[in-house]
Amino acid sequence: MENNENIIRLLPRRKKELLKIVFSRFFVIFLLILIQFALTLAFTTWLYTQFRIIYAVYRIFAFFMIFYLFRCEMDSTAKLTWLLIIAVAPITGSVLLIYTQHEFGHNLIRKRSLELTEATRNMLPYQPDVMNDEQIQRSGTDDLCRYLSRTGCFPIYSGTDVTYFPCGEKKFEALLEELEKAQKFIYMEYFIIDEGYMWGRVLSILAEKVRQGVEVRVMYDGMCEITTLSHDYPKRMAELGIKCKAFAPIRPVLSTYYNYRDHRKILVIDGNVAFNGGVNLADEYINRTERFGHWKDAAVMLKGDAVQSFTLMFLHMWNITEGTPDWSNLIQPQRPDKFSGFVLPYSDCPLDEDKVGESVYMDILSRATTYVHIMTPYLILDGELEAALTFAAKRGIDVKIILPGIPDKKGAFALAQTHYSSLVKAGVKIYEYTPGFVHSKVFLADGEKAVVGTINLDYRSLYHHFECATYMYRTDCIKDIETDFDATLALCRMVTTDTIKNTKLSVRIRGSLLKLIAPLM
Repeated sequence: MENNENIIRLLPRRKKELLKIVFSRFFVIFLLILIQFALTLAFTTWLYTQFRIIYAVYRIFAFFMIFYLFRCEMDSTAKLTWLLIIAVAPITGSVLLIYTQHEFGHNLIRKRSLELTEATRNMLPYQPDVMNDEQIQRSGTDDLCRYLSRTGCFPIYSGTDVTYFPCGEKKFEALLEELEKAQKFIYMEYFIIDEGYMWGRVLSILAEKVRQGVEVRVMYDGMCEITTLSHDYPKRMAELGIKCKAFAPIRPVLSTYYNYRDHRKILVIDGNVAFNGGVNLADEYINRTERFGHWKDAAVMLKGDAVQSFTLMFLHMWNITEGTPDWSNLIQPQRPDKFSGFVLPYSDCPLDEDKVGESVYMDILSRATTYVHIMTPYLILDGELEAALTFAAKRGIDVKIILPGIPDKKGAFALAQTHYSSLVKAGVKIYEYTPGFVHSKVFLADGEKAVVGTINLDYRSLYHHFECATYMYRTDCIKDIETDFDATLALCRMVTTDTIKNTKLSVRIRGSLLKLIAPLM
């Protein structure tokens, strides 16, 4: 363990030599999964060459699978993708469709998650005076709250102060300050944790707080085991007195289990303060290291009544793998001296039937009267969301979308560009952030409504990830979000019909090919 200048490291500095990769745990897991896939492919090929009659029967089976496909409850774009796969590879495509639809590999998590949802559905009290507020009813926010109550316990609150951070550096400063004040507990749930300056500073505070008697729990997505952290990292954290676990840790088995990742970013301190937004715990998020130019992100800090929703969200995810769920730290927060507007934290679980993240975004688009301003790192849309964006623009709403100028994934960027033409033609204004990469997930409408959270405009976030966000109505910080959007817009280049025509042929081809399988990415 390294501990210098208030920075703790539990892992040796990583080296990227070829031999290190070849003998890494990630390579072994990847190799085992690849072998399983190769054996499956070899078996179907053997059937075709040795038993053509059986293969013919399977083609008939694939024909009936098409009827099964159109009976499935899935996005129409996804159905077209599966139709193409079944047409090209009837056996493999049919088996994969059944495999994914029946969701083998995570049924236990699904069952446990839904059980906890039902157990906590009425755990947080709704505020009748808020639901009956004239402003809430006039804006339709009460309808949104009723919809969210179908998927869990998500009250709307009035007694909450919200601070908006236009970049990771500002959030990091406030985060350190609030961590130092912790007296009872600290709950942290992040998609990515990577050792370096940012996590090292946080970890040093967590270790000190444990020595002071503060309970600390840390949870991160299991993908970190093959990207940033070691598989024994929870044990290393336990040596510091920190309770730690990975959500859906990676196993060398071909499974749909890997499709559902914990993409949320939640920090709760003493039940009184909560952080949410796009900022993970790695140095690029505070521009300590540069990967794709300047990293533009966003986050919010909540103080007051609405914090208990994030406490419940964290405990819900933590208790999925606990034998006996513990809700003892779900406490009533202290109200701040000053607060404004209304706040509705919510989460989106991919294991139920509701597309909460997309539905909230579409509600904002459908109710907007003047403008909707959006920041998102990815733009991989299904038919419904693309229709909502274009319809809003066609009815006179000023729809602006800020995307990265320097993408982190060339494939995702090429896919985003396949939507440019139809969106621009409808009147949607698209901009690319020239200094670097936009990782903010922000919706802003009419100077009254805003969402800041973890939910991207892509299939991963909208269909396959555990996500969360903060919905705000008439909070004072909305003007800060608007100011940040305008400042970011000033650093962008606008996408026009001419720039679309001048897109490189290689990018167009890549985007067109990837669009065929976009719902599976």
